[in-house]
Amino acid sequence: MLSGAKLRKRQRAGARVGTRGWESMNAHWWQTAVIYQIYPRSFQDGDGDGVGDLRGIMRRLPHLVELGVDALWLSPIFRSPMADFGYDVADYTAIDPLFGTLDDFDALAHAAHALGLKIILDLVPNHTSDQHPWFIESRASRDNPKRDWYIWRDGAADGGPPNNWQSDFGGSAWQRDDATGQYYYHAFLSAQPDLNWRKADVRAAIYDAMRFWMRRGVDGFRVDVIWHLIKDAEFRDNPPNPDFRPDRPSHEAVLPLYTTDRPEVHDIIKEMRAVTDEFPERLLIGEIYLPIERLMAYYGRDLDGLHLPFNFALISAPWNARGLATLIGEYEKALPPGGWPNWVLGNHDRPRITSRAGADQAGVAAMLLLTLRGTPTIYYGDEIGMEQVPIAREQVRDPLERNVPGIGVGRDGCRTPMQWEEAPNAGFSISDPWLPLDDAHPMRNVAVQREDKASIYNLYRRLIALRRAHRALNSGTYRSVAADGDLLLFIREYEHERMLVALNLGDEPAQVSFPGHPLTGRLVLSTFGDRTGEPLDGDVALRGNEGAIFALSGDSHVP
Repeated sequence: MLSGAKLRKRQRAGARVGTRGWESMNAHWWQTAVIYQIYPRSFQDGDGDGVGDLRGIMRRLPHLVELGVDALWLSPIFRSPMADFGYDVADYTAIDPLFGTLDDFDALAHAAHALGLKIILDLVPNHTSDQHPWFIESRASRDNPKRDWYIWRDGAADGGPPNNWQSDFGGSAWQRDDATGQYYYHAFLSAQPDLNWRKADVRAAIYDAMRFWMRRGVDGFRVDVIWHLIKDAEFRDNPPNPDFRPDRPSHEAVLPLYTTDRPEVHDIIKEMRAVTDEFPERLLIGEIYLPIERLMAYYGRDLDGLHLPFNFALISAPWNARGLATLIGEYEKALPPGGWPNWVLGNHDRPRITSRAGADQAGVAAMLLLTLRGTPTIYYGDEIGMEQVPIAREQVRDPLERNVPGIGVGRDGCRTPMQWEEAPNAGFSISDPWLPLDDAHPMRNVAVQREDKASIYNLYRRLIALRRAHRALNSGTYRSVAADGDLLLFIREYEHERMLVALNLGDEPAQVSFPGHPLTGRLVLSTFGDRTGEPLDGDVALRGNEGAIFALSGDSHVP
């Protein structure tokens, strides 16, 4: 038998990519890959302190191989005071002791690569910790050489903040420093001062950190809040938001016109991409929460920007067939020529998909994610249907929830420990975990679901294997098929291979027919784990909450 690495290499040989399908012999690994996001604190505890770490992740690499994914993306593991659990970096080239050492990271990278898995790191270049040596120097005095590495301003005439810019974590985005009498800007916590990306020395320092990790074998970066990097040079007030609702976070009272998505950010991203391109086959992903039409600019004018501007449209979309069909069509139409799509259903900042769409729809959601054209990202635990865990007030760890409580923006509930088995603490740790486990973990875990052929875990495995085996699914074109009600239908096609994906987003049986164009073929996979090989001869019929993939025969015509 071929090893996992050799099998992946053979399956990708000769892949061809184009605007709406595959057309040239220059495919990149990430265009057929499935990415898996790991929140390191919550994946596996290797040293018994109740917090996940690098040794724990290495122990669980066989799970990723069994699942069939191609790359693991690690949320931040750099040295940090953990005010925002690693998104406040104190050293870009060191591992925080909570997670291990550089030697541990090197061992993890070596083991992952030996199994054919790529490693993507979270890069947090918009801001540092206030404990970073750069900021300690910057705030030491107004004439310190690193003063302008951060964004400092005099206060307003009345002594208050320089303007009305707001922190995403509540309150003014300006923090007064009594020692020097000026304010510094922080888009998030006051312990996370924003770097001044207009400063060439800042850019060079971050680029050197990127090179440091790529020399150690890192295969790419997911860049945190990349649309925040540049702020208005004139520091103009943001305009009021006419649609603001009082039940929403206070920073939404103004529109971030002058604090995010500034035109100059694309010059920065082009530079960052050039650094990435110094190393063969490295991937650059950007976290961007913007409408589709503005997201597309982040591919770059000549595709010299991000390889993958993260597409979060499915995370915030209402779970209904007609809305999703429109959204997918708009995204496909908006892509620039040659731009490769990507899809995300969950991450460490948003409620879990099983809770958003409902447990009955979790399989349908998985089938949607893994059959759309483009690169999918799976959030850890979604493969076993983990749900949003209720967090009692005394258990809250998230600084966002602490600063802006009670309106549903807390992120702890989607960051709870991975559920491996029925053992104490779900096999995550021998100690009490840093966040509470789901009460349902004795039945909702990897070990139990592995033995159940109809489980969502085995559905994810089959979907990923099917995606890898069929060019129509990993490389083919996308075409929407007209449908009504709760049905979402589309065709994936590569050369002579055509696959019909039919998803019932409702709980009642549904059927679709094509008068004058009877379909023939066979059912390849149902979300219920049965009916495999069942012939298709005429109408497409689905049970409630069922998704199905059909291999169409050559004489089938779908109008």
